[in-house]
Amino acid sequence: MKARDRLRIAVQKSGRLSEPAFKLLERCGLSFERGSDRLFCFGDGEPVDLLLVRDDDIPALLAQGVCDLGIVGRNKLAEYACAVDAPPRELRALGFGGCRLSIAVPREMQYRNVRQLAGLRIATSHPGLLACWLRDREISAEVVTLGGSVEIAPRLGTADAICDLVQSGATLAANRLREVETVLESTAVLASSPFATDGARGELLALLMARVDSATHAHVARLLMLRSARDSLDSILSLLPSASRTSVLDVAGQPGQVMLQAWCAGELGWRKLEEIKRAGARELFVLPVEKALA
Repeated sequence: MKARDRLRIAVQKSGRLSEPAFKLLERCGLSFERGSDRLFCFGDGEPVDLLLVRDDDIPALLAQGVCDLGIVGRNKLAEYACAVDAPPRELRALGFGGCRLSIAVPREMQYRNVRQLAGLRIATSHPGLLACWLRDREISAEVVTLGGSVEIAPRLGTADAICDLVQSGATLAANRLREVETVLESTAVLASSPFATDGARGELLALLMARVDSATHAHVARLLMLRSARDSLDSILSLLPSASRTSVLDVAGQPGQVMLQAWCAGELGWRKLEEIKRAGARELFVLPVEKALA
């Protein structure tokens, strides 16, 4: 394979992960020129290019070294890993695209435990993951591989149960199915090729990972600023989220008064702020965090 200095990222061209993936890359300061075929996007300003593909193709593109990084569902990555010896590596969970790969049975079935799956035909688009899950539990069942419309298999008589991705459960309910077992908790992840650390691309990868971490954490973080008496500080700190990082400064000319600055993961709702105020805080400000580097 010809050596290249530019980093290449594979992203789902269209689908549920596509838009949030583009937004993440934008928060990382990356912008791209769309090619005429709309599949290859040349990076503006940074030596990072984008390849728009089917999500099923991303793990293989990473394993072959065609792309250095990919934003893909953990379920796709894990399914691919079932069939190869050196799969791409998951680097980070990205906090969007959450779902689960679950086994569902007809609503009228009296399901009590996993042993009842023995001898059944289970339709799925994730045969590798399902087969491994069944083998780990020493359950002998027939895995029926389908490319799509898995949920209608029991109604068509081609399967007794299904193993499919579930978000809200509305599709299962519409097909008179109910969820009984979880095979895998999935989310969008950043995955890397085994060759991504070669040469100049290794340096680019390290810089980009710092941006991804910043963009991912900053997107859900809030900066809390307040004023209080030093005697109230312990009570206030006990009310902050456990992962908060804090700084305390004395207020010039006002002995016993301090300014607190806290980096808090997630939202700070009105009730939490009111509790903090009752504990002795004054002049509370909650600010969104746009960018952050540790």
